[in-house]
Amino acid sequence: MTGWLTEAVPRGRVAAFRTLVYLFVAADLVVFTPWVRTRVDVPGDLYQPLLIGRLLPLPTPTSALVGVIFWVLLAVSLLAATGRAPRLLGWTVFALYFEWMIVAMSYGKVDHDRFGLLVALAVLPTAGRARHGDPTRTQAGGWALRVTQIAVICTYFLAAWAKFRFGGLDWATGSVLARAIIRRGTDLADVIAQVPHLLIVAQFGILAFELLSPVVFLLPERWRVATVGFFYSFHLATIATITISFAPHLVAMTSFLPLEKVRPVLRLRRLLTRRRDPAGGEITPVAGPEPAPDPA
Repeated sequence: MTGWLTEAVPRGRVAAFRTLVYLFVAADLVVFTPWVRTRVDVPGDLYQPLLIGRLLPLPTPTSALVGVIFWVLLAVSLLAATGRAPRLLGWTVFALYFEWMIVAMSYGKVDHDRFGLLVALAVLPTAGRARHGDPTRTQAGGWALRVTQIAVICTYFLAAWAKFRFGGLDWATGSVLARAIIRRGTDLADVIAQVPHLLIVAQFGILAFELLSPVVFLLPERWRVATVGFFYSFHLATIATITISFAPHLVAMTSFLPLEKVRPVLRLRRLLTRRRDPAGGEITPVAGPEPAPDPA
C-alpha cells in the first residue's frame, strides 16, 4: 500500500501539474469566483461559517479582509506557478485560498467540486522542487499526485453516497435532471429531454458511474488514462446540457495524466528560435543545451 501511495513519477509531471493548479487559482479569482468579494455587502449575521471556520475560529469577513486576500492570493499564485520557493509560496496559496473558499461557502451553499483542488493545494508544497521536462522520478511528487487522485475519486463516490443518503432510490427514478433542464438547460438538453425515459436512464447511469469510479485505480495505465478521458467527456456533456461547470475538479483530475509530455513553453521557445537559412531553405531549429534538473 505504501508503495502504491508513493509511486514515483517524473518531476516534470509535478512541475506541470503545479503550474496548472496555481494558474487556475489565479483564474478562479477573476473568472469563476469574483462574486466572493460581494459577500461582504450583505449583513454580517448572514455569515454562517463552515465547521472549520468555527473551530479555528476565523473572523467575520469584511471588505478590507476579502480585498487583501484577493490581491495577495492573486500575486502569490502567479509567483507559485513559476515553481520558485515551492514550499513557502505553496503553503501561502493554500492558506489564502482555503480562507477564500470558507468565505465563499459560508452563506448557505457549499460546492463539492473544489475538494480535489483544495487537496492538491495542500499537498503540492510537500512535493519539493521540480523543473518542467525533468525525467528524474520523485516519490514525494508521486505521493502528492496520488493523494489528489484519491480526492478526485472520492468526490464522485461520496456524491453517489450523498444521493442515496438524502434521496434514496427516488433520486434515480425522480425528475432531478428534468428540473435541472428547466432551470438552466440548453437547446441540446431540450432535445434530449423529449426522448422518452432517457433522463431516467441517464440518472441511473450517473449513479453507476460515480459508484464505479474507484475502479480507475485497478486499471493499467493506458486504460486508466482512457477512463479519465471518459470522465472528462461526462463533464463536457454536463456543461453542454445543464451548464454546470466542474472546472476546479477538472483541473485536479489532470493529476492522472502524463502532463510532462505537454510542454507549451518549450514548443513556443522552439518556434521563436527557428530561422531560415540564407538560401531560403527549410526552417531549422536552433539547438540549445538542455537545462540541468534541479536537485531534489
